[in-house]
Amino acid sequence: MSEGHTEVTTSVVTGASEAAAEVTEAAGAEVAGGEVAEATGAEVVDGPVVSCADECGVRDVQDRLGDKWTVHVVVELAPGPRRFRELQRLVTGISQRMLTLTLRRLERDGLVSRTVYPTTPPQVEYALTETGHSMTHLIKQLIDWSLDHRAVIARSREEWDTRTA
Repeated sequence: MSEGHTEVTTSVVTGASEAAAEVTEAAGAEVAGGEVAEATGAEVVDGPVVSCADECGVRDVQDRLGDKWTVHVVVELAPGPRRFRELQRLVTGISQRMLTLTLRRLERDGLVSRTVYPTTPPQVEYALTETGHSMTHLIKQLIDWSLDHRAVIARSREEWDTRTA
């Protein structure tokens, strides 16, 4: 193992309260998953919590959600249909080309529908499909998780930056 790296063995503890982890951290104690579980009444699960045997399809979804703009576009479409220029104004920093590509990819995946109205010039609206709307619940959970853990992640980054500086 290279210098500066340590081997870490973990057990997944489900149901442990964040308060128990903070108390342990504040006391400066390092406890194994079982001890945390015993102290909090949580269940210890050995092995992976999530598994993706062979081809479970998560890569396709990850590729779509993992790009820079998809989540922002889906969030802006969640309240209802929007026109292209309205989306471009709402998604700060996105170029016309990237918005076009993102909408095309979402439409191809069946997450967004595109409706062209026969006006001059043609009016185009984009809306989430039923499948697209079902994804908003996952995005909401991701947003909630990121808000709940923002301080912990920032603290971890600072500690890491200090150690590696």
